[in-house]
Amino acid sequence: MKLQQLRYIWEVAHHDLNVSATAQSLFTSQPGISKQIRLLEDELGLEVFARSGKHLTRITPGGEIIIREAGEILRRVEGIKKIAQEFSNQRQGDLSIATTHTQARYALPPIISGFIESYPDVSLHMHQGTPMQISEMAANGAVDFAIATEAMELFNDLIMMPCYRWNRSVIVPKDHPLAKMDELTLEKLADYPLVTYVFGFTGRSKLDEAFQSEGLTPKVVFTAADADVIKTYVRLGLGVGIIASMAFDPKADPDLVALDARKLFRPSITRIGFRKGTFLRGYMYDFIERFAPHLTRERVDEAVAHQGSRSEIEELFRDIELPTY
Repeated sequence: MKLQQLRYIWEVAHHDLNVSATAQSLFTSQPGISKQIRLLEDELGLEVFARSGKHLTRITPGGEIIIREAGEILRRVEGIKKIAQEFSNQRQGDLSIATTHTQARYALPPIISGFIESYPDVSLHMHQGTPMQISEMAANGAVDFAIATEAMELFNDLIMMPCYRWNRSVIVPKDHPLAKMDELTLEKLADYPLVTYVFGFTGRSKLDEAFQSEGLTPKVVFTAADADVIKTYVRLGLGVGIIASMAFDPKADPDLVALDARKLFRPSITRIGFRKGTFLRGYMYDFIERFAPHLTRERVDEAVAHQGSRSEIEELFRDIELPTY
Protein backbone atom coordinates (compact mmCIF):
# COMPACT_ATOMS: atom_id res chain seq x y z
CA MET A 1 0.00 0.00 0.00
CA LYS A 2 1.40 3.37 -1.03
CA LEU A 3 0.52 6.93 -0.04
CA GLN A 4 0.18 7.70 -3.73
CA GLN A 5 -2.57 5.08 -4.06
CA LEU A 6 -4.42 6.53 -1.07
CA ARG A 7 -4.12 9.98 -2.62
CA TYR A 8 -5.58 8.69 -5.87
CA ILE A 9 -8.66 7.08 -4.34
CA TRP A 10 -9.27 10.15 -2.18
CA GLU A 11 -8.98 12.54 -5.13
CA VAL A 12 -11.11 10.40 -7.43
CA ALA A 13 -13.83 10.25 -4.79
CA HIS A 14 -13.72 14.06 -4.54
CA HIS A 15 -13.79 14.58 -8.30
CA ASP A 16 -17.18 12.88 -8.72
CA LEU A 17 -15.47 9.61 -9.76
CA ASN A 18 -14.05 11.36 -12.82
CA VAL A 19 -10.59 9.82 -13.31
CA SER A 20 -9.77 12.13 -16.21
CA ALA A 21 -10.47 15.27 -14.14
CA THR A 22 -8.48 13.79 -11.26
CA ALA A 23 -5.51 13.14 -13.53
CA GLN A 24 -5.59 16.73 -14.76
CA SER A 25 -5.71 18.12 -11.23
CA LEU A 26 -2.76 15.93 -10.16
CA PHE A 27 -0.78 16.49 -13.38
CA THR A 28 -0.54 12.79 -14.11
CA SER A 29 -2.05 10.28 -16.54
CA GLN A 30 -5.49 8.72 -16.38
CA PRO A 31 -4.16 5.17 -17.09
CA GLY A 32 -1.60 5.58 -14.30
CA ILE A 33 -4.29 6.45 -11.75
CA SER A 34 -6.53 3.59 -12.88
CA LYS A 35 -3.65 1.13 -12.65
CA GLN A 36 -2.68 2.21 -9.12
CA ILE A 37 -6.28 1.99 -7.91
CA ARG A 38 -6.55 -1.54 -9.31
CA LEU A 39 -3.27 -2.52 -7.62
CA LEU A 40 -4.56 -1.20 -4.30
CA GLU A 41 -7.87 -3.04 -4.69
CA ASP A 42 -6.01 -6.27 -5.54
CA GLU A 43 -3.86 -5.89 -2.44
CA LEU A 44 -6.89 -5.21 -0.23
CA GLY A 45 -9.00 -7.92 -1.83
CA LEU A 46 -11.87 -5.39 -2.06
CA GLU A 47 -13.22 -3.09 -4.71
CA VAL A 48 -13.16 0.54 -3.59
CA PHE A 49 -15.20 1.60 -6.63
CA ALA A 50 -17.96 -0.23 -8.49
CA ARG A 51 -17.62 -0.15 -12.28
CA SER A 52 -19.62 -0.35 -15.45
CA GLY A 53 -17.13 -1.25 -18.14
CA LYS A 54 -14.23 1.18 -17.73
CA HIS A 55 -16.32 3.78 -15.89
CA LEU A 56 -16.51 4.15 -12.12
CA THR A 57 -20.16 4.27 -11.08
CA ARG A 58 -20.16 4.50 -7.29
CA ILE A 59 -18.12 4.01 -4.14
CA THR A 60 -18.68 0.63 -2.51
CA PRO A 61 -19.70 0.43 1.19
CA GLY A 62 -16.24 -0.83 2.08
CA GLY A 63 -14.72 1.81 -0.17
CA GLU A 64 -16.51 4.57 1.79
CA ILE A 65 -14.71 3.51 4.97
CA ILE A 66 -11.37 3.04 3.24
CA ILE A 67 -11.56 6.46 1.60
CA ARG A 68 -12.45 8.08 4.91
CA GLU A 69 -9.44 6.45 6.56
CA ALA A 70 -7.25 7.41 3.60
CA GLY A 71 -8.29 11.03 4.12
CA GLU A 72 -7.23 10.84 7.77
CA ILE A 73 -3.85 9.38 6.80
CA LEU A 74 -3.27 12.04 4.14
CA ARG A 75 -4.16 14.81 6.60
CA ARG A 76 -1.70 13.41 9.14
CA VAL A 77 1.00 13.33 6.47
CA GLU A 78 0.27 16.99 5.67
CA GLY A 79 0.44 17.75 9.38
CA ILE A 80 3.89 16.18 9.60
CA LYS A 81 5.02 18.28 6.65
CA LYS A 82 3.71 21.43 8.36
CA ILE A 83 5.57 20.58 11.56
CA ALA A 84 8.80 20.13 9.59
CA GLN A 85 8.24 23.40 7.71
CA GLU A 86 7.56 25.27 10.93
CA PHE A 87 10.95 24.28 12.29
CA SER A 88 12.86 24.65 9.03
CA ASN A 89 11.36 27.93 7.74
CA GLN A 90 8.75 29.62 9.89
CA ARG A 91 7.83 32.25 7.31
CA GLN A 92 7.35 30.04 4.27
CA GLY A 93 4.43 27.81 3.40
CA ASP A 94 0.79 27.81 2.29
CA LEU A 95 -2.47 29.03 3.77
CA SER A 96 -5.86 28.20 2.28
CA ILE A 97 -9.08 29.91 3.29
CA ALA A 98 -12.68 29.18 2.31
CA THR A 99 -15.24 31.93 2.75
CA THR A 100 -18.29 33.65 1.28
CA HIS A 101 -18.36 36.52 -1.18
CA THR A 102 -19.27 39.03 1.52
CA GLN A 103 -16.26 38.12 3.67
CA ALA A 104 -13.91 37.96 0.68
CA ARG A 105 -15.12 41.27 -0.76
CA TYR A 106 -15.63 43.40 2.33
CA ALA A 107 -14.07 41.96 5.51
CA LEU A 108 -10.87 40.27 4.38
CA PRO A 109 -9.06 42.62 1.92
CA PRO A 110 -7.17 44.71 4.52
CA ILE A 111 -6.37 41.59 6.55
CA ILE A 112 -5.00 39.72 3.56
CA SER A 113 -3.10 42.75 2.27
CA GLY A 114 -1.30 43.17 5.60
CA PHE A 115 -0.69 39.43 5.93
CA ILE A 116 0.91 39.15 2.49
CA GLU A 117 3.11 42.14 3.24
CA SER A 118 4.33 40.46 6.44
CA TYR A 119 4.63 36.96 4.93
CA PRO A 120 5.64 37.35 1.27
CA ASP A 121 6.79 33.72 1.10
CA VAL A 122 3.46 32.27 2.23
CA SER A 123 1.20 31.33 -0.69
CA LEU A 124 -2.36 32.35 0.13
CA HIS A 125 -5.29 30.58 -1.54
CA MET A 126 -8.89 31.72 -1.25
CA HIS A 127 -11.90 29.56 -2.10
CA GLN A 128 -15.42 30.97 -2.27
CA GLY A 129 -18.63 29.01 -1.88
CA THR A 130 -21.79 28.50 0.10
CA PRO A 131 -21.46 28.26 3.88
CA MET A 132 -22.13 24.52 3.59
CA GLN A 133 -19.40 24.08 0.97
CA ILE A 134 -17.00 26.18 3.03
CA SER A 135 -17.62 24.14 6.16
CA GLU A 136 -17.23 20.87 4.27
CA MET A 137 -13.88 21.99 2.83
CA ALA A 138 -12.57 22.77 6.31
CA ALA A 139 -14.02 19.57 7.81
CA ASN A 140 -12.38 17.33 5.21
CA GLY A 141 -9.06 19.17 5.32
CA ALA A 142 -9.26 20.72 1.85
CA VAL A 143 -8.64 24.18 3.37
CA ASP A 144 -7.00 25.39 6.57
CA PHE A 145 -9.66 27.89 7.67
CA ALA A 146 -13.36 28.40 7.06
CA ILE A 147 -14.81 31.86 7.64
CA ALA A 148 -18.60 32.08 7.58
CA THR A 149 -21.73 32.96 9.51
CA GLU A 150 -23.92 29.98 8.67
CA ALA A 151 -23.57 26.16 8.59
CA MET A 152 -20.33 25.60 10.50
CA GLU A 153 -22.22 24.45 13.59
CA LEU A 154 -23.38 21.42 11.58
CA PHE A 155 -19.86 19.96 11.49
CA ASN A 156 -18.57 18.35 14.67
CA ASP A 157 -15.03 18.09 13.28
CA LEU A 158 -14.56 21.86 13.38
CA ILE A 159 -13.25 24.08 16.16
CA MET A 160 -15.17 27.33 15.75
CA MET A 161 -14.34 30.65 17.35
CA PRO A 162 -16.36 33.90 17.21
CA CYS A 163 -14.78 36.81 15.33
CA TYR A 164 -17.28 39.67 15.18
CA ARG A 165 -20.95 40.61 15.24
CA TRP A 166 -22.68 42.27 12.35
CA ASN A 167 -26.12 43.37 11.31
CA ARG A 168 -28.06 44.44 8.27
CA SER A 169 -29.00 47.53 6.35
CA VAL A 170 -31.99 48.11 4.13
CA ILE A 171 -30.87 49.44 0.76
CA VAL A 172 -33.14 51.62 -1.38
CA PRO A 173 -32.80 54.30 -4.08
CA LYS A 174 -32.68 57.84 -2.68
CA ASP A 175 -36.22 58.66 -3.85
CA HIS A 176 -37.80 55.53 -2.37
CA PRO A 177 -40.69 56.04 0.12
CA LEU A 178 -38.86 54.10 2.84
CA ALA A 179 -35.99 56.60 2.67
CA LYS A 180 -38.40 59.35 3.77
CA MET A 181 -39.91 57.54 6.76
CA ASP A 182 -38.94 58.59 10.28
CA GLU A 183 -38.85 55.03 11.62
CA LEU A 184 -38.32 51.77 9.77
CA THR A 185 -40.42 48.81 10.96
CA LEU A 186 -40.83 45.23 9.84
CA GLU A 187 -44.47 45.94 9.01
CA LYS A 188 -43.49 48.72 6.62
CA LEU A 189 -40.71 46.61 5.14
CA ALA A 190 -43.11 43.71 4.54
CA ASP A 191 -45.20 45.96 2.26
CA TYR A 192 -42.45 45.94 -0.37
CA PRO A 193 -40.88 43.19 -2.49
CA LEU A 194 -37.51 42.22 -1.03
CA VAL A 195 -34.17 41.40 -2.62
CA THR A 196 -31.79 39.61 -0.26
CA TYR A 197 -29.46 36.68 0.34
CA VAL A 198 -30.15 33.09 -0.61
CA PHE A 199 -31.26 31.05 2.42
CA GLY A 200 -28.22 29.66 4.20
CA PHE A 201 -26.07 32.65 3.20
CA THR A 202 -24.81 35.55 5.29
CA GLY A 203 -27.20 35.40 8.22
CA ARG A 204 -30.33 34.98 6.10
CA SER A 205 -31.89 32.80 8.82
CA LYS A 206 -31.96 35.75 11.26
CA LEU A 207 -33.91 37.78 8.71
CA ASP A 208 -36.56 35.10 8.28
CA GLU A 209 -36.83 34.62 12.06
CA ALA A 210 -37.53 38.34 12.57
CA PHE A 211 -40.47 38.40 10.18
CA GLN A 212 -41.88 35.13 11.50
CA SER A 213 -41.76 36.38 15.10
CA GLU A 214 -44.05 39.25 14.07
CA GLY A 215 -46.40 36.99 12.12
CA LEU A 216 -45.32 38.56 8.83
CA THR A 217 -44.59 36.90 5.51
CA PRO A 218 -41.98 38.85 3.55
CA LYS A 219 -42.32 39.06 -0.21
CA VAL A 220 -38.87 37.88 -1.25
CA VAL A 221 -38.83 38.24 -5.04
CA PHE A 222 -35.14 37.73 -5.74
CA THR A 223 -32.23 36.13 -3.87
CA ALA A 224 -28.50 36.06 -4.53
CA ALA A 225 -25.31 35.05 -2.76
CA ASP A 226 -23.55 38.28 -3.69
CA ALA A 227 -24.33 41.66 -2.08
CA ASP A 228 -23.17 43.47 -5.21
CA VAL A 229 -25.72 41.52 -7.26
CA ILE A 230 -28.43 42.41 -4.75
CA LYS A 231 -27.57 46.11 -5.06
CA THR A 232 -27.68 45.85 -8.86
CA TYR A 233 -31.25 44.57 -8.78
CA VAL A 234 -32.29 47.19 -6.24
CA ARG A 235 -31.07 49.76 -8.76
CA LEU A 236 -33.24 48.11 -11.41
CA GLY A 237 -36.28 48.61 -9.21
CA LEU A 238 -36.88 44.95 -8.52
CA GLY A 239 -37.33 45.52 -4.79
CA VAL A 240 -35.91 46.70 -1.48
CA GLY A 241 -32.51 45.24 -0.63
CA ILE A 242 -31.43 43.75 2.69
CA ILE A 243 -27.69 43.19 2.94
CA ALA A 244 -24.89 43.05 5.52
CA SER A 245 -24.16 46.61 6.61
CA MET A 246 -20.46 46.16 5.78
CA ALA A 247 -21.43 45.63 2.12
CA PHE A 248 -22.69 49.20 1.71
CA ASP A 249 -20.17 51.87 0.74
CA PRO A 250 -21.53 55.44 0.39
CA LYS A 251 -18.72 56.31 -2.04
CA ALA A 252 -19.23 53.24 -4.24
CA ASP A 253 -23.04 53.36 -3.93
CA PRO A 254 -23.88 57.10 -4.14
CA ASP A 255 -27.26 56.44 -5.78
CA LEU A 256 -28.46 54.28 -2.89
CA VAL A 257 -29.38 54.93 0.74
CA ALA A 258 -28.65 52.53 3.60
CA LEU A 259 -31.30 52.47 6.33
CA ASP A 260 -30.18 51.17 9.71
CA ALA A 261 -31.97 47.88 10.46
CA ARG A 262 -30.23 46.95 13.70
CA LYS A 263 -33.45 47.32 15.68
CA LEU A 264 -35.29 44.97 13.33
CA PHE A 265 -32.95 41.98 13.23
CA ARG A 266 -30.85 40.14 15.78
CA PRO A 267 -27.11 40.43 15.08
CA SER A 268 -25.24 37.55 13.50
CA ILE A 269 -21.79 36.27 14.42
CA THR A 270 -19.09 35.44 11.91
CA ARG A 271 -16.78 32.64 13.01
CA ILE A 272 -13.49 31.19 11.92
CA GLY A 273 -13.17 27.42 12.05
CA PHE A 274 -10.53 24.80 11.45
CA ARG A 275 -10.47 21.02 11.62
CA LYS A 276 -9.72 19.33 14.93
CA GLY A 277 -6.18 18.02 14.98
CA THR A 278 -4.89 20.73 12.62
CA PHE A 279 -1.29 21.75 13.30
CA LEU A 280 -1.35 25.55 13.39
CA ARG A 281 1.82 27.14 12.15
CA GLY A 282 2.99 30.48 13.55
CA TYR A 283 1.70 32.50 10.61
CA MET A 284 -1.68 30.75 10.92
CA TYR A 285 -2.02 32.00 14.50
CA ASP A 286 -1.05 35.44 13.23
CA PHE A 287 -3.71 35.39 10.52
CA ILE A 288 -6.40 34.48 13.04
CA GLU A 289 -5.38 37.30 15.36
CA ARG A 290 -5.25 39.82 12.51
CA PHE A 291 -8.80 38.88 11.56
CA ALA A 292 -10.06 38.79 15.16
CA PRO A 293 -7.65 40.55 17.57
CA HIS A 294 -9.22 38.92 20.64
CA LEU A 295 -8.27 35.48 19.27
CA THR A 296 -4.71 35.49 20.58
CA ARG A 297 -2.50 32.42 20.35
CA GLU A 298 -3.23 31.65 24.01
CA ARG A 299 -7.01 31.81 23.48
CA VAL A 300 -6.83 29.70 20.32
CA ASP A 301 -4.78 27.07 22.14
CA GLU A 302 -7.32 27.10 24.96
CA ALA A 303 -10.13 26.51 22.46
CA VAL A 304 -8.15 23.63 20.96
CA ALA A 305 -7.78 22.12 24.41
CA HIS A 306 -11.59 22.12 24.72
CA GLN A 307 -12.10 20.73 21.22
CA GLY A 308 -14.34 17.95 22.44
CA SER A 309 -17.05 20.33 23.62
CA ARG A 310 -18.56 23.10 21.50
CA SER A 311 -20.40 24.51 24.51
CA GLU A 312 -17.12 24.82 26.44
CA ILE A 313 -15.53 26.69 23.54
CA GLU A 314 -18.50 29.08 23.44
CA GLU A 315 -18.14 29.60 27.19
CA LEU A 316 -14.50 30.64 26.72
CA PHE A 317 -15.58 33.64 24.70
CA ARG A 318 -18.85 34.49 26.43
CA ASP A 319 -17.40 37.43 28.36
CA ILE A 320 -15.52 38.91 25.40
CA GLU A 321 -17.04 42.00 23.79
CA LEU A 322 -16.91 41.14 20.11
CA PRO A 323 -16.33 43.93 17.58
CA THR A 324 -19.49 45.00 15.74
CA TYR A 325 -19.75 45.90 12.06
